[in-house]
Amino acid sequence: MTEPFNPTRGGLIQRLVQQDTLNFWLSNHVPRRLLTVWMGRLSRIENPWLARLLIAGWRLFAPDLDLTEARETRFRSLHECFIRELKPGSRPIHPSPASITSPCDAMVMAAGSIHDSALIQAKGLDYRLEELLLDPQLAARYRDGRYLTLRLKSTMYHRFHAPTRCRVHGVHYLAGDVWNVNPPTVRRLPKLYCRNERAVIDLDTLDFGPAITLVPVAAILVASIRLHFLDVLLHLRYSGPNHIPCEAQLEKGEEMGYFQHGSTIILLATSRFRLAGGLAPGSLVKVGEPLLWDGDASAADRSDTGSPSEQAPQSSPMLGA
Repeated sequence: MTEPFNPTRGGLIQRLVQQDTLNFWLSNHVPRRLLTVWMGRLSRIENPWLARLLIAGWRLFAPDLDLTEARETRFRSLHECFIRELKPGSRPIHPSPASITSPCDAMVMAAGSIHDSALIQAKGLDYRLEELLLDPQLAARYRDGRYLTLRLKSTMYHRFHAPTRCRVHGVHYLAGDVWNVNPPTVRRLPKLYCRNERAVIDLDTLDFGPAITLVPVAAILVASIRLHFLDVLLHLRYSGPNHIPCEAQLEKGEEMGYFQHGSTIILLATSRFRLAGGLAPGSLVKVGEPLLWDGDASAADRSDTGSPSEQAPQSSPMLGA
């Protein structure tokens, strides 16, 4: 794990954006859907000069943008920069079959135990599995299980990967809004993840059976989710169907798809798993690092990169709450 995010870094513009109330109003009380569609079109214009100009403007608001790990550093469009691939070997995947690894580079916003069907969004705010998944049978599987809320900042690597060997038999697409999913909004807007557009990807794992579900949640400027095993792009203009059948088998660490900008993935796991050591709100994780361990695994199956807690973890409040 790397060090917790330090929100005091950056220039004047970045510090202004970090002001909670100002950030919340500027990033939400705008024509969210119109702005998202417009940004999607602008980002895809293929002109290297325009791309450099847009990336330079982006850095004013996000000085932590780091392209040193990118496979390519010259881009024909802003979109190419958003969905950049990394140099080979940049993200080693933890090999133990007892580990569930991070599907993405992210900041841990919340993590812990699901109490009956309640997950913590922020201090004083929670939501329920049934509201997130809109599938009572799937929600029942994760009662008293584990969860992690992983936020992909706009500057991070936007591709996400299989956390374990698995099969995918279908995807549920849930239409919704495109509220920002940054900390100021998470602290203020109840049931945020249940309001936004999202996909529910139920993983039939080869080592644990049906035990892991990923919920990529879209947000303002990023209402577009590409999954390599679907022949449609999930975005605001997608009208359905709600359930999209598919058949895909993925190896651990294999790329599943990408966001167009930055957003959130909620990882749900059954109660057999335990959180890896060192995880806390504000921690930065990378693709391939252990997030969960099989509670039935022997100590020999776990490397020194993390180990499950002796007891079920308590839910952690969101960063900054």
